[in-house]
Amino acid sequence: MTESDKVKLSEGEALKNLNSKESEKKVQVWIPKSTIEYEREKLKLQIELLKLQTHVKKTGQRVVLLFEGRDAAGKGGTIKRIREHLNPRGAPVVALEKPSDKEKTQWYFQRYSDHLPSAGEIVLFDRSWYNRAMVEPVMGFCTDEQHKRFLKYAPVFERILVKEGLILIKLYFSVSKKMQLKRFKKRENDPLKQYKLSPVDMQAQELWGDYTMRKFQMLLETNTTLSPWTVIRSDNKKKARINCMKHILSLIDYEDKIPDKELIPDSEVVISGIDELRLMESNLSKPNKLPG
Repeated sequence: MTESDKVKLSEGEALKNLNSKESEKKVQVWIPKSTIEYEREKLKLQIELLKLQTHVKKTGQRVVLLFEGRDAAGKGGTIKRIREHLNPRGAPVVALEKPSDKEKTQWYFQRYSDHLPSAGEIVLFDRSWYNRAMVEPVMGFCTDEQHKRFLKYAPVFERILVKEGLILIKLYFSVSKKMQLKRFKKRENDPLKQYKLSPVDMQAQELWGDYTMRKFQMLLETNTTLSPWTVIRSDNKKKARINCMKHILSLIDYEDKIPDKELIPDSEVVISGIDELRLMESNLSKPNKLPG
């Protein structure tokens, strides 16, 4: 790292609450310039998200941000940054556990529809009804008939939501097999992240090809004009977070919005569902080149 890529910060002020002898000390911290730029850009976009939330509350709009993707794709980290400065009462996160015995007897979409936003709310789904598109069929948690029926009904369900005025933004976080493994290993060795590991996660690498096939089916059947998918390349978490925020903000008009040119996402990070399908179709005979 060169000198020009570093920013020198003094943390003397951070020591003011220590005793008088220690308060005379100063600590010098070296931070990569790229990290400073990321934090500045993130803060700017988080301010825009606050403006968006204020607009949604004022106008009574209803917004769903739906996050899907493989395990360790960075969904949770992005959700955390999006909500960091929002009023949590108006931006709840829905991350449902496995269905109860009672819920298993209900209409499949029922337990998700119960969490759809009221007027003025932005609801973030950390996984959603699309569990039945990838995880459930791969792990044998649903039958082939249930999976096929889901792919048929999901676009109808979403069409109703959009026609009723709900703004639905579907985001699929795409991580490579190599990066997923790297993140799994990091979780194993980090006591603060071990809770994220589950038996299902541990099988993700072995079942990589099966998940890829289900992803292709999901995009093929549920990427519609009214409720399209947007794919976020997430091997680089910081780029994924920044560009995901830009994409969301670019889709909704609100007061005092920054110029559109500042919200144009990186085309190598944010890809339309149709372009992802084309890429997957062109590489079906080369499974190792298929995006996650």
